[in-house]
Amino acid sequence: MTHTEKMTATKTIFQGRIIEVREDKVELENGHPTTRELVVHHGGVCVAAIDEMDNILLVKQFRYPYSKEIIELPAGKIELGEDPRTCGIRELEEECGCTADRFEKLGELYPTPAYCTEIIHIYSASGLHQAHQHLDEGEFLTVLRVPFAQAVQMVMQGEIEDAKTQIGILKLYAQRQQNTSNEQ
Repeated sequence: MTHTEKMTATKTIFQGRIIEVREDKVELENGHPTTRELVVHHGGVCVAAIDEMDNILLVKQFRYPYSKEIIELPAGKIELGEDPRTCGIRELEEECGCTADRFEKLGELYPTPAYCTEIIHIYSASGLHQAHQHLDEGEFLTVLRVPFAQAVQMVMQGEIEDAKTQIGILKLYAQRQQNTSNEQ
């Protein structure tokens, strides 16, 4: 059985640079009306970039909602209508000053499906070349090169708290494990 809800009315509560907040009236599958609060976001991308020494590139930056620095994969917001892969390539160069010979999709994640439309696209990058870092106005971060095995441990020990980073690292780890078992 497929479950669904039908929107009957919508009202924009707030329109910002990054998000829109809406209140939607919906009809449930049993015919009863209810209200849904929705955050509309164009989505984002993150990149698990691995250098020739098997280090993963991470960034450490202050995140206002948590009032502390967070360790994350290089990432960014997709502009309206932008291709996620193009965004990932741009963000890797902007934040880490690197380009990549290989850029492959690892998957997607829905960080908060109960109230937000955001989809984060996860990529891996390898064959890295140094380019020029050019951060956005008001963006301040430190690039870290962490041995991949150590990054996996950092996720498992709770040192990396960001969900997209945890998932990107663990998907890449699982992919490597699968490739190793397929070679045997």
